[in-house]
Amino acid sequence: MQPAEGRVCESKSHKFQSPCLGDHNCALVCRNEGFSGGRCRGFRRRCFCTKLC
Repeated sequence: MQPAEGRVCESKSHKFQSPCLGDHNCALVCRNEGFSGGRCRGFRRRCFCTKLC
């Protein structure tokens, strides 16, 4: 049996205010917001939080 794959939803972090230079700090802030992780993305390097939805 293969494991079921869930979709990953993204939402811009509400608490991460500075330019996102590293995925590690972004992920820590996102976990404090109740998400499973986060990463920096986009031209303006914003922190986007991720979770299975």
